[in-house]
Amino acid sequence: MDTNPAAAGFSASKLQRISAHLQENYIQPGKIAGCQVMVSRHGTPAYFQSLGEMDRERGKPVADDTIFRIYSMTKPITSIALMMLFEEGRFQLNDPVYRFLPAWRGQQVWVQGTGEDMETRPPASPMTMRHILSHTAGLTYGALLPIDPHPVDAVYQQLGVNRDEGETIQTFADKMAQVPLRYDPGTKWLYSLATDVCGCLVEAISGQKFEDFLQQRIFEPLGMQDTAFWVPEEKVERFAANYERARDKSLRLIDDPQASKYLQAPSFPSGGGGLVSTTADYAKFCEMLRLRGTVNGVEIIGSRTLALMTKNHIAGGADLSQAAMGAFSETAYEGVGFGLGFASTLGEVASGTVGAGDYYWGGAASTIFWVDPVEDLYVVFMTQLMPSATFNFRGQLKNIIYGAIND
Repeated sequence: MDTNPAAAGFSASKLQRISAHLQENYIQPGKIAGCQVMVSRHGTPAYFQSLGEMDRERGKPVADDTIFRIYSMTKPITSIALMMLFEEGRFQLNDPVYRFLPAWRGQQVWVQGTGEDMETRPPASPMTMRHILSHTAGLTYGALLPIDPHPVDAVYQQLGVNRDEGETIQTFADKMAQVPLRYDPGTKWLYSLATDVCGCLVEAISGQKFEDFLQQRIFEPLGMQDTAFWVPEEKVERFAANYERARDKSLRLIDDPQASKYLQAPSFPSGGGGLVSTTADYAKFCEMLRLRGTVNGVEIIGSRTLALMTKNHIAGGADLSQAAMGAFSETAYEGVGFGLGFASTLGEVASGTVGAGDYYWGGAASTIFWVDPVEDLYVVFMTQLMPSATFNFRGQLKNIIYGAIND
Protein backbone atom coordinates (compact mmCIF):
# COMPACT_ATOMS: atom_id res chain seq x y z
CA MET A 1 0.00 0.00 0.00
CA ASP A 2 1.32 3.42 -0.97
CA THR A 3 1.60 5.89 1.90
CA ASN A 4 2.26 9.63 2.04
CA PRO A 5 2.78 10.81 5.61
CA ALA A 6 3.62 14.39 4.62
CA ALA A 7 0.39 14.80 2.64
CA ALA A 8 -1.52 13.50 5.66
CA GLY A 9 0.15 16.03 7.98
CA PHE A 10 2.57 13.66 9.72
CA SER A 11 6.29 13.56 10.38
CA ALA A 12 7.45 10.42 8.56
CA SER A 13 10.33 9.88 10.97
CA LYS A 14 8.06 10.12 14.01
CA LEU A 15 5.56 7.68 12.51
CA GLN A 16 8.39 5.17 12.13
CA ARG A 17 8.48 5.08 15.92
CA ILE A 18 5.49 2.74 15.59
CA SER A 19 7.60 0.05 13.92
CA ALA A 20 10.52 0.51 16.31
CA HIS A 21 8.27 0.39 19.37
CA LEU A 22 6.42 -2.74 18.33
CA GLN A 23 9.53 -4.55 17.14
CA GLU A 24 11.70 -3.76 20.14
CA ASN A 25 9.09 -4.06 22.88
CA TYR A 26 6.76 -6.78 21.63
CA ILE A 27 7.93 -8.84 18.66
CA GLN A 28 11.62 -9.33 19.46
CA PRO A 29 10.92 -10.25 23.13
CA GLY A 30 8.28 -12.73 21.94
CA LYS A 31 5.33 -10.97 23.56
CA ILE A 32 3.38 -11.11 20.29
CA ALA A 33 4.07 -13.09 17.13
CA GLY A 34 3.35 -10.24 14.75
CA CYS A 35 1.04 -7.36 13.96
CA GLN A 36 -0.14 -4.91 11.33
CA VAL A 37 -0.83 -1.20 11.67
CA MET A 38 -2.54 1.30 9.38
CA VAL A 39 -2.84 5.05 9.95
CA SER A 40 -4.84 7.28 7.60
CA ARG A 41 -5.64 11.00 7.82
CA HIS A 42 -7.61 13.28 5.50
CA GLY A 43 -8.27 10.21 3.36
CA THR A 44 -4.54 9.64 2.75
CA PRO A 45 -2.80 6.50 4.07
CA ALA A 46 0.13 7.74 6.14
CA TYR A 47 1.53 4.50 7.55
CA PHE A 48 1.05 0.80 6.82
CA GLN A 49 3.37 -1.92 8.10
CA SER A 50 3.24 -5.69 8.50
CA LEU A 51 5.59 -6.83 11.28
CA GLY A 52 6.62 -10.25 12.60
CA GLU A 53 4.88 -13.55 11.96
CA MET A 54 1.24 -14.52 11.44
CA ASP A 55 2.01 -18.18 12.16
CA ARG A 56 5.12 -18.91 14.25
CA GLU A 57 4.76 -22.66 14.00
CA ARG A 58 5.01 -22.51 10.19
CA GLY A 59 7.37 -19.53 10.04
CA LYS A 60 4.93 -17.46 7.99
CA PRO A 61 5.38 -13.67 8.11
CA VAL A 62 2.45 -11.27 8.45
CA ALA A 63 1.35 -10.39 4.91
CA ASP A 64 -0.53 -7.34 3.72
CA ASP A 65 -3.64 -9.51 3.21
CA THR A 66 -3.43 -11.62 6.40
CA ILE A 67 -6.84 -12.52 7.83
CA PHE A 68 -7.35 -11.92 11.57
CA ARG A 69 -10.03 -12.85 14.11
CA ILE A 70 -11.47 -9.48 15.06
CA TYR A 71 -13.83 -10.73 17.80
CA SER A 72 -15.54 -7.70 19.40
CA MET A 73 -14.60 -5.38 16.53
CA THR A 74 -17.62 -7.14 15.06
CA LYS A 75 -19.79 -5.11 17.45
CA PRO A 76 -19.59 -1.72 15.70
CA ILE A 77 -20.48 -3.39 12.39
CA THR A 78 -23.51 -5.10 13.94
CA SER A 79 -24.57 -1.85 15.61
CA ILE A 80 -24.36 0.01 12.30
CA ALA A 81 -26.49 -2.72 10.71
CA LEU A 82 -29.20 -2.35 13.34
CA MET A 83 -29.19 1.43 13.07
CA MET A 84 -29.63 1.16 9.30
CA LEU A 85 -33.03 -0.30 10.15
CA PHE A 86 -33.61 2.59 12.58
CA GLU A 87 -33.14 4.92 9.59
CA GLU A 88 -35.81 2.99 7.71
CA GLY A 89 -38.32 3.75 10.47
CA ARG A 90 -38.43 0.14 11.65
CA PHE A 91 -37.95 1.02 15.34
CA GLN A 92 -37.37 3.83 17.82
CA LEU A 93 -34.61 3.79 20.43
CA ASN A 94 -37.17 3.82 23.23
CA ASP A 95 -39.12 0.87 21.82
CA PRO A 96 -39.09 -2.18 24.13
CA VAL A 97 -37.00 -5.07 22.85
CA TYR A 98 -39.96 -7.43 23.37
CA ARG A 99 -41.78 -5.65 20.53
CA PHE A 100 -39.45 -7.50 18.15
CA LEU A 101 -38.56 -10.50 20.31
CA PRO A 102 -41.91 -11.40 21.90
CA ALA A 103 -40.38 -14.08 24.17
CA TRP A 104 -38.56 -11.26 25.99
CA ARG A 105 -41.78 -9.88 27.45
CA GLY A 106 -42.03 -10.49 31.21
CA GLN A 107 -38.31 -10.33 32.01
CA GLN A 108 -37.27 -10.22 35.66
CA VAL A 109 -34.43 -8.49 37.53
CA TRP A 110 -32.27 -10.36 40.04
CA VAL A 111 -32.73 -9.23 43.65
CA GLN A 112 -30.86 -11.81 45.71
CA GLY A 113 -30.14 -15.50 46.13
CA THR A 114 -29.01 -18.31 43.85
CA GLY A 115 -30.55 -21.26 42.05
CA GLU A 116 -34.05 -22.19 43.16
CA ASP A 117 -33.78 -19.65 45.98
CA MET A 118 -33.17 -16.76 43.59
CA GLU A 119 -35.50 -13.81 44.16
CA THR A 120 -36.45 -11.62 41.20
CA ARG A 121 -38.82 -8.73 40.47
CA PRO A 122 -40.14 -6.94 37.39
CA PRO A 123 -37.81 -4.24 36.02
CA ALA A 124 -38.52 -0.62 36.87
CA SER A 125 -38.89 -0.02 33.12
CA PRO A 126 -38.68 -2.32 30.08
CA MET A 127 -35.42 -3.01 28.26
CA THR A 128 -35.29 -0.77 25.19
CA MET A 129 -33.43 -0.78 21.89
CA ARG A 130 -31.21 2.00 23.27
CA HIS A 131 -30.27 -0.23 26.21
CA ILE A 132 -29.42 -3.21 24.01
CA LEU A 133 -27.20 -1.06 21.78
CA SER A 134 -25.34 0.58 24.67
CA HIS A 135 -24.65 -2.34 27.06
CA THR A 136 -27.06 -0.89 29.61
CA ALA A 137 -29.73 -3.60 29.19
CA GLY A 138 -29.04 -5.62 32.33
CA LEU A 139 -27.46 -8.51 30.43
CA THR A 140 -24.06 -10.06 31.23
CA TYR A 141 -21.52 -12.22 29.42
CA GLY A 142 -22.52 -15.23 31.51
CA ALA A 143 -19.31 -17.06 32.38
CA LEU A 144 -17.55 -16.12 29.12
CA LEU A 145 -15.48 -13.23 30.47
CA PRO A 146 -12.90 -13.06 33.29
CA ILE A 147 -15.04 -11.07 35.72
CA ASP A 148 -16.33 -11.84 39.19
CA PRO A 149 -18.92 -14.66 38.97
CA HIS A 150 -22.47 -13.75 39.90
CA PRO A 151 -25.60 -15.86 40.52
CA VAL A 152 -27.08 -14.50 37.29
CA ASP A 153 -24.12 -15.84 35.32
CA ALA A 154 -24.88 -19.31 36.66
CA VAL A 155 -28.31 -19.12 35.01
CA TYR A 156 -26.64 -18.48 31.64
CA GLN A 157 -24.65 -21.68 32.19
CA GLN A 158 -27.69 -23.67 33.27
CA LEU A 159 -29.59 -22.60 30.14
CA GLY A 160 -26.60 -23.43 27.96
CA VAL A 161 -26.24 -19.93 26.53
CA ASN A 162 -23.25 -20.00 24.19
CA ARG A 163 -22.04 -18.83 20.80
CA ASP A 164 -20.61 -22.17 19.71
CA GLU A 165 -21.59 -24.73 17.12
CA GLY A 166 -25.16 -25.94 17.58
CA GLU A 167 -26.48 -22.57 18.72
CA THR A 168 -28.58 -20.58 16.25
CA ILE A 169 -29.94 -17.04 16.17
CA GLN A 170 -33.32 -18.38 17.32
CA THR A 171 -32.09 -20.69 20.10
CA PHE A 172 -29.77 -17.98 21.39
CA ALA A 173 -32.57 -15.40 21.51
CA ASP A 174 -34.93 -17.87 23.21
CA LYS A 175 -32.39 -18.77 25.91
CA MET A 176 -31.49 -15.14 26.54
CA ALA A 177 -35.16 -14.34 27.07
CA GLN A 178 -35.12 -16.59 30.14
CA VAL A 179 -32.13 -15.13 32.00
CA PRO A 180 -32.78 -12.69 34.85
CA LEU A 181 -31.36 -9.21 34.36
CA ARG A 182 -28.41 -8.24 36.53
CA TYR A 183 -29.78 -4.69 37.11
CA ASP A 184 -32.61 -2.42 36.00
CA PRO A 185 -32.14 -1.45 32.33
CA GLY A 186 -30.58 1.96 31.87
CA THR A 187 -29.16 2.27 35.38
CA LYS A 188 -25.72 0.69 34.92
CA TRP A 189 -23.27 -0.30 32.19
CA LEU A 190 -21.95 -3.86 31.91
CA TYR A 191 -20.12 -5.39 28.95
CA SER A 192 -22.35 -8.21 27.79
CA LEU A 193 -23.88 -10.39 25.10
CA ALA A 194 -26.14 -7.48 24.15
CA THR A 195 -24.60 -7.00 20.71
CA ASP A 196 -25.21 -10.65 19.90
CA VAL A 197 -28.85 -9.83 20.65
CA CYS A 198 -28.51 -6.90 18.22
CA GLY A 199 -27.68 -9.47 15.55
CA CYS A 200 -30.86 -11.36 16.46
CA LEU A 201 -32.79 -8.10 16.17
CA VAL A 202 -31.36 -7.33 12.71
CA GLU A 203 -32.68 -10.70 11.57
CA ALA A 204 -36.05 -10.34 13.30
CA ILE A 205 -36.73 -6.81 12.04
CA SER A 206 -35.36 -7.15 8.50
CA GLY A 207 -36.71 -10.64 7.83
CA GLN A 208 -33.30 -11.46 6.36
CA LYS A 209 -30.59 -13.73 7.72
CA PHE A 210 -28.20 -11.64 9.78
CA GLU A 211 -25.10 -12.78 7.89
CA ASP A 212 -26.81 -12.06 4.55
CA PHE A 213 -27.82 -8.59 5.71
CA LEU A 214 -24.20 -7.75 6.59
CA GLN A 215 -22.94 -9.15 3.30
CA GLN A 216 -25.45 -7.36 1.09
CA ARG A 217 -25.86 -4.08 2.96
CA ILE A 218 -22.33 -3.44 4.30
CA PHE A 219 -19.58 -5.76 3.05
CA GLU A 220 -20.40 -5.79 -0.65
CA PRO A 221 -21.05 -2.02 -0.95
CA LEU A 222 -17.78 -1.24 0.86
CA GLY A 223 -15.76 -3.89 -0.99
CA MET A 224 -14.94 -5.78 2.24
CA GLN A 225 -14.29 -9.03 0.39
CA ASP A 226 -12.37 -10.79 3.18
CA THR A 227 -14.75 -10.05 6.06
CA ALA A 228 -17.00 -12.95 7.04
CA PHE A 229 -17.97 -15.35 9.83
CA TRP A 230 -15.65 -18.05 8.48
CA VAL A 231 -12.58 -18.59 6.31
CA PRO A 232 -13.15 -20.52 3.05
CA GLU A 233 -10.62 -23.09 1.87
CA GLU A 234 -9.03 -20.82 -0.73
CA LYS A 235 -8.14 -18.26 1.97
CA VAL A 236 -6.84 -20.57 4.70
CA GLU A 237 -3.19 -19.89 3.85
CA ARG A 238 -3.79 -16.23 4.68
CA PHE A 239 -5.38 -16.96 8.08
CA ALA A 240 -3.29 -16.03 11.15
CA ALA A 241 -2.68 -18.25 14.18
CA ASN A 242 -4.08 -17.11 17.51
CA TYR A 243 -2.05 -17.07 20.73
CA GLU A 244 -2.42 -16.41 24.42
CA ARG A 245 0.08 -15.19 26.99
CA ALA A 246 0.81 -18.10 29.30
CA ARG A 247 1.55 -17.74 33.01
CA ASP A 248 5.28 -17.98 32.30
CA LYS A 249 4.81 -15.05 29.86
CA SER A 250 5.47 -17.20 26.80
CA LEU A 251 3.20 -17.35 23.78
CA ARG A 252 0.98 -20.41 23.56
CA LEU A 253 -0.88 -21.39 20.40
CA ILE A 254 -4.62 -21.61 21.09
CA ASP A 255 -6.08 -21.74 17.57
CA ASP A 256 -4.17 -23.36 14.70
CA PRO A 257 -5.37 -21.70 11.48
CA GLN A 258 -5.15 -25.05 9.67
CA ALA A 259 -7.50 -26.72 12.17
CA SER A 260 -9.64 -23.81 13.36
CA LYS A 261 -13.39 -23.76 13.95
CA TYR A 262 -13.38 -20.76 11.61
CA LEU A 263 -12.84 -23.08 8.64
CA GLN A 264 -16.56 -23.88 8.64
CA ALA A 265 -19.55 -21.58 8.48
CA PRO A 266 -20.97 -21.31 12.03
CA SER A 267 -24.52 -22.21 12.94
CA PHE A 268 -24.61 -19.02 15.04
CA PRO A 269 -23.20 -15.87 13.39
CA SER A 270 -22.11 -13.91 16.44
CA GLY A 271 -22.89 -10.22 16.09
CA GLY A 272 -20.84 -9.62 19.19
CA GLY A 273 -17.62 -11.33 18.18
CA GLY A 274 -17.78 -13.70 15.22
CA LEU A 275 -16.12 -11.98 12.28
CA VAL A 276 -12.71 -12.36 10.67
CA SER A 277 -11.29 -9.54 8.57
CA THR A 278 -8.17 -7.90 7.18
CA THR A 279 -6.65 -4.53 7.97
CA ALA A 280 -7.52 -3.34 4.46
CA ASP A 281 -11.15 -4.41 4.86
CA TYR A 282 -11.61 -2.86 8.28
CA ALA A 283 -9.94 0.30 6.98
CA LYS A 284 -12.76 0.53 4.41
CA PHE A 285 -15.28 0.40 7.24
CA CYS A 286 -13.32 3.09 9.13
CA GLU A 287 -13.06 5.29 6.03
CA MET A 288 -16.83 5.12 5.71
CA LEU A 289 -17.10 6.23 9.34
CA ARG A 290 -14.56 9.03 8.80
CA LEU A 291 -16.64 10.28 5.89
CA ARG A 292 -19.75 10.29 8.13
CA GLY A 293 -21.44 7.27 6.59
CA THR A 294 -20.92 7.66 2.84
CA VAL A 295 -17.90 6.61 0.77
CA ASN A 296 -17.43 6.53 -3.01
CA GLY A 297 -21.03 7.58 -3.46
CA VAL A 298 -22.35 4.68 -1.38
CA GLU A 299 -24.27 5.62 1.77
CA ILE A 300 -24.17 3.00 4.50
CA ILE A 301 -25.53 5.13 7.35
CA GLY A 302 -26.73 8.73 7.50
CA SER A 303 -24.40 11.33 8.99
CA ARG A 304 -26.92 12.40 11.65
CA THR A 305 -27.54 8.83 12.70
CA LEU A 306 -23.82 8.16 12.99
CA ALA A 307 -23.41 11.32 15.08
CA LEU A 308 -26.17 10.04 17.37
CA MET A 309 -24.45 6.66 17.70
CA THR A 310 -21.13 8.16 18.76
CA LYS A 311 -22.57 10.42 21.46
CA ASN A 312 -22.40 9.29 25.09
CA HIS A 313 -25.66 7.51 25.98
CA ILE A 314 -24.80 6.70 29.60
CA ALA A 315 -27.56 8.06 31.87
CA GLY A 316 -26.87 11.54 33.15
CA GLY A 317 -23.85 11.95 30.90
CA ALA A 318 -21.72 9.88 33.29
CA ASP A 319 -18.49 8.25 32.18
CA LEU A 320 -17.86 4.53 32.55
CA SER A 321 -15.94 4.95 35.79
CA GLN A 322 -19.24 6.07 37.35
CA ALA A 323 -21.61 3.68 35.58
CA ALA A 324 -19.72 0.46 34.84
CA MET A 325 -20.11 -2.82 36.70
CA GLY A 326 -17.33 -5.37 36.33
CA ALA A 327 -13.69 -4.80 35.58
CA PHE A 328 -13.40 -6.17 32.05
CA SER A 329 -14.25 -4.67 28.67
CA GLU A 330 -12.34 -3.40 25.64
CA THR A 331 -11.72 0.05 27.14
CA ALA A 332 -10.51 1.97 30.14
CA TYR A 333 -13.29 3.67 32.11
CA GLU A 334 -12.05 7.10 33.24
CA GLY A 335 -13.08 9.89 30.89
CA VAL A 336 -14.77 7.42 28.53
CA GLY A 337 -18.42 7.31 27.52
CA PHE A 338 -20.37 4.76 25.53
CA GLY A 339 -22.82 5.27 22.70
CA LEU A 340 -24.68 2.91 20.40
CA GLY A 341 -21.92 0.44 19.58
CA PHE A 342 -18.86 2.59 20.23
CA ALA A 343 -16.88 3.88 23.20
CA SER A 344 -15.85 7.53 23.02
CA THR A 345 -13.20 9.68 24.67
CA LEU A 346 -15.05 12.40 26.60
CA GLY A 347 -12.06 14.34 27.87
CA GLU A 348 -8.29 14.20 27.55
CA VAL A 349 -7.51 15.09 31.15
CA ALA A 350 -9.84 12.51 32.69
CA SER A 351 -8.86 9.77 30.23
CA GLY A 352 -5.16 10.62 30.39
CA THR A 353 -4.84 10.49 26.62
CA VAL A 354 -5.13 12.71 23.56
CA GLY A 355 -7.93 12.49 21.02
CA ALA A 356 -11.05 13.77 22.79
CA GLY A 357 -14.05 13.13 20.56
CA ASP A 358 -12.73 9.94 19.01
CA TYR A 359 -14.77 6.73 19.03
CA TYR A 360 -13.48 3.20 19.02
CA TRP A 361 -13.53 -0.41 20.14
CA GLY A 362 -11.31 -3.50 20.18
CA GLY A 363 -11.36 -7.27 20.11
CA ALA A 364 -10.42 -10.14 22.41
CA ALA A 365 -7.25 -10.91 20.44
CA SER A 366 -5.92 -7.35 21.06
CA THR A 367 -7.11 -5.85 17.77
CA ILE A 368 -8.12 -2.19 17.98
CA PHE A 369 -9.41 0.67 15.86
CA TRP A 370 -10.42 4.24 16.40
CA VAL A 371 -11.83 7.09 14.33
CA ASP A 372 -11.12 10.70 15.28
CA PRO A 373 -13.47 13.19 13.57
CA VAL A 374 -11.53 16.16 14.97
CA GLU A 375 -8.20 15.11 13.50
CA ASP A 376 -9.93 13.44 10.52
CA LEU A 377 -8.02 10.20 11.03
CA TYR A 378 -8.48 6.53 11.73
CA VAL A 379 -6.15 3.78 12.95
CA VAL A 380 -6.43 0.00 12.60
CA PHE A 381 -4.18 -2.34 14.62
CA MET A 382 -4.28 -6.09 14.09
CA THR A 383 -2.56 -8.82 16.08
CA GLN A 384 -3.65 -12.16 17.61
CA LEU A 385 -2.97 -12.19 21.35
CA MET A 386 -5.47 -13.09 24.05
CA PRO A 387 -6.57 -11.68 26.37
CA SER A 388 -6.87 -8.14 25.06
CA ALA A 389 -6.13 -6.60 28.45
CA THR A 390 -2.55 -7.96 28.38
CA PHE A 391 -1.00 -4.80 26.88
CA ASN A 392 -2.23 -1.23 26.35
CA PHE A 393 -1.62 -1.02 22.61
CA ARG A 394 -4.24 1.68 22.10
CA GLY A 395 -2.71 4.07 24.59
CA GLN A 396 0.83 3.54 23.35
CA LEU A 397 -0.09 3.91 19.69
CA LYS A 398 -2.14 7.04 20.36
CA ASN A 399 0.83 8.72 22.04
CA ILE A 400 3.10 7.95 19.08
CA ILE A 401 0.61 8.76 16.33
CA TYR A 402 -0.72 12.03 17.73
CA GLY A 403 2.83 13.05 18.58
CA ALA A 404 3.70 12.65 14.89
CA ILE A 405 1.05 15.12 13.64
CA ASN A 406 2.88 18.24 12.48
CA ASP A 407 0.31 20.50 10.86
